[in-house]
Amino acid sequence: MQLPDDFDPAIGVAEVMEPGLRRIVAPNPSPMTYRGTNTYLVGETALAVVDPGPESSAHLEAILLAICPEQSVSHIIVTHSHLDHSPLAGPLSEATGAPVLAFGDATAGRSAIMQRLADAGLSGGGEGIDAGFAPDHHVADGDIIAATGWQLEVLHTPGHLGNHISLGFGNACLTADHVMGWASSLVSPPDGDLTDFMASCARLMQRDWRVFYPGHGAPITDPRARLTWLVEHRQGREAAIVAALNSGPATAAEIAGKVYTDTPPALLPAAARNVLAHLIDLMGKSLVKPLDPLGGEARFVRI
Repeated sequence: MQLPDDFDPAIGVAEVMEPGLRRIVAPNPSPMTYRGTNTYLVGETALAVVDPGPESSAHLEAILLAICPEQSVSHIIVTHSHLDHSPLAGPLSEATGAPVLAFGDATAGRSAIMQRLADAGLSGGGEGIDAGFAPDHHVADGDIIAATGWQLEVLHTPGHLGNHISLGFGNACLTADHVMGWASSLVSPPDGDLTDFMASCARLMQRDWRVFYPGHGAPITDPRARLTWLVEHRQGREAAIVAALNSGPATAAEIAGKVYTDTPPALLPAAARNVLAHLIDLMGKSLVKPLDPLGGEARFVRI
């Protein structure tokens, strides 16, 4: 994937996004994380740290240095338990005494069909799960997390991961990995569920957001246009996958080789998981069916 070059933030430096919101980019650039994970600091006195990030002593130090003498951390909020978002929550909690809040552990919010895949042994294929993650407090859809001068609304937005949440901040939204500006979100079964992802897009579309602050990359200043692109991008992939099945049964990997013609070979396994996510969604629409037990190597055919 060709990365855009117009987002080149200073790593480890707290930058003001708007009043009451700062961003620190973690030192973990990669094809999956772009320039690095965005950690957000919400508030002016009692702070919420959203997505502390990967296990990194340098990033922990950067977060602690951004806390002024008159400030303290009241909440640590994890949007989802991928290894680039949640592992630093524990060390930051130990350093600040603040509790960790999240929707749940790594399996929370997983759909029934994805649980079947996991039980059948399908794993990996994504950004890496923080399997040991366990928040101090669970939050639910619609909850309000608040302290002096700020409040965040919890929006359960599964799809990228079952326990994924977005956070409403007035008419802005911290969308974590559900909506990003630099790339479409990875949906990799059994952790990612495309049917849930599309439903979460539809839910976010119901509001007139001013700006999205994603988990990676620059702020998204036209949220509705970005959501529309994401939905249309997925619909285009779906059409290409269905067309690829016109020539006969195929596995997700075989379809990925036909559909993702401009993807570097190293990223084709991730592309195959995206295809599998589409195939499972198409099963739900009664458009395809597996010829083998449902899993990463199953052959699919059009109905």
